[in-house]
Amino acid sequence: MEPQFTEFLYRDSVIWIAAFILGGFVFALGPIAIVYLFMPLGTRNIRNKTLQPIECGMDPIGDSWIRYGVVFYLYALIFLAFDVDVLFLFPVALAYNDPMFVYRDFVEILLFVAILSLAVIYAWIKGVFKWERKTYLRR
Repeated sequence: MEPQFTEFLYRDSVIWIAAFILGGFVFALGPIAIVYLFMPLGTRNIRNKTLQPIECGMDPIGDSWIRYGVVFYLYALIFLAFDVDVLFLFPVALAYNDPMFVYRDFVEILLFVAILSLAVIYAWIKGVFKWERKTYLRR
């Protein structure tokens, strides 16, 4: 006998969906509202520096237009890729929880990590991890 789809079950689902949507809005807009409520007002006019860009309340030193090497961005992209891939290991470890297939599951996870390590080897060969100081011509 198949379970019957009743109006009560539908109403329960709608309530849960509405609760999750409301929770999403609270988590998205809550920090913005908290910052707006607790932010200090009138701090830019203490020393009559209203036209100066402020970062963390400190006076800027030097020019803001500097050139960064592409190595920083490549390093950050590799970190991001591995960070996301490590997050995938948690559900994989939960899914492969059958005591009958322990060795097969272990080999599959090892294969996944080995494929990820190929990206590190490729980046190493390309020289992403070499932090050489580069000099640029000043304009």
